[in-house]
Amino acid sequence: MPRPAGPIGLRSHMPGGGGAARSFPPSLLPSLPPYAGLSAGSGRDRSMSTLKVYSTSVTGSREIKSQQSEVTRILDGKNIKYELVDISQDNALREEMRAKAGNPKAIPPQIVNGDHYCGDYELFVEAVEQNTLQEFLKLA
Repeated sequence: MPRPAGPIGLRSHMPGGGGAARSFPPSLLPSLPPYAGLSAGSGRDRSMSTLKVYSTSVTGSREIKSQQSEVTRILDGKNIKYELVDISQDNALREEMRAKAGNPKAIPPQIVNGDHYCGDYELFVEAVEQNTLQEFLKLA
């Protein structure tokens, strides 16, 4: 299993990075402050929030694995930067994901932009099919 490249449970992904199964050495990752996008006024805030994809590296569900892979593949293919948050690394991350989703039973993948909840896999795919992904991700 790849080691996280940053704080526990967080792996930064650059476009074309191959998704959840690939981890880059810290020297190849973008220069971002720790927990980029989590605190306002970090001094390097470029008026953009950090897009996060909550996922899990530990699941027996083929469906969840497939959905996570599809989300990261599409984001990578569209050169959209995001952080992959592995909820299996810490129960607090799972609870954070569920709180942001507003659903105590939410399962990965869940997508959040800063403090704004974007949606789950089904809503993501719907946005891709309707060519409204930028709006869905709150990037437009």
